[in-house]
Amino acid sequence: MRDWEANIRKVTPYVPGEQPKRTDVIKLNTNENPYPPSPKVAEALRQISAEPMRKYPDPEARMLVEAIAREEGVCPEQIFVGVGSDDVLAMIFLTFFNSQKPILFPDITYSFYDVWADMLRIPYEQQPLDKDFEIVARDYDKENGGVIFPNPNAPTGALLGLETIDDILSHNQDVIVVVDEAYIDFGGSTCTGLLDHYENLIVVKTFSKSRSMAGMRIGYAIAGEKLIRYLSDVKYSFNSYTMNQTAIALGTEAALDHAYFEETRQKIIATRENAKKELKKLGFSFPDSQANFLFVTHKRVPAAELFAALKEQGIYVRYFNKPRIDNYLRITIGTDEEMGRLFEFLREYL
Repeated sequence: MRDWEANIRKVTPYVPGEQPKRTDVIKLNTNENPYPPSPKVAEALRQISAEPMRKYPDPEARMLVEAIAREEGVCPEQIFVGVGSDDVLAMIFLTFFNSQKPILFPDITYSFYDVWADMLRIPYEQQPLDKDFEIVARDYDKENGGVIFPNPNAPTGALLGLETIDDILSHNQDVIVVVDEAYIDFGGSTCTGLLDHYENLIVVKTFSKSRSMAGMRIGYAIAGEKLIRYLSDVKYSFNSYTMNQTAIALGTEAALDHAYFEETRQKIIATRENAKKELKKLGFSFPDSQANFLFVTHKRVPAAELFAALKEQGIYVRYFNKPRIDNYLRITIGTDEEMGRLFEFLREYL
């Protein structure tokens, strides 16, 4: 090894879901919304001019921040926006998780958490989910440097009730607690109501799932004004112009079209509940997901085998070759037609 190689920051990177080059596929592997963004987004896109692109965007993304604040029922000073929730979460790790004590998160969860911790040299401990893939609140009642977990969890889809989140917060009032609500719009209730009781709480959300804008990369955090100021200070020391002009304009329209958001959200929930029934008939079992995906296993067919067979037929789902979950597939909820084709193949294959 050369001397300079010894100082390279080496990490095992996060592996995103496959983005197939083919267009003739049923893509159920990355939890994207099967429906297009709000028609108001399309209209705003048609009206965008290239001329303003020569100027830097608003570093505060004020128009977008105000639209999100209005939708969330908080003041704009409680909103921090970034290039997808991944950007927001990475900034949170960088800003708040600087203790010598380990941060805590589940052993089966969003696999970016340990990547960021390793990259930023943050000590961490993974708390095992129970046999039903549920977070055990008592595991977080110990000394730590911070707590983070998704709700609903990924890739299981299991939901924690607000009383359990309140319990975790009550035992961790001296550290930052982050609740990653990427999928909350598909089931359960947001914990933003707890912000009035816990000044150390940060709630993170995204436009990628329920607002059909994964390709635009918009995420945000909701917290007390002090925490948002700390986040902004780090952001401006790192990259002042994270949100581009197009994302700000289109994200604003998406945030303000609540009726369309509600319409597509309810469609996905209805399709998910029907999928649970169909998959149970086929012998699959799974946690009771409240997200826009199901985490399924079959008593007879190994997940790796089924993953390969589905892919050969142009049906993409997600397979994780990891301990405890290597016999499960994560299936994103598509349209009724897409799910129907999935069920048709599974009936024949099984």
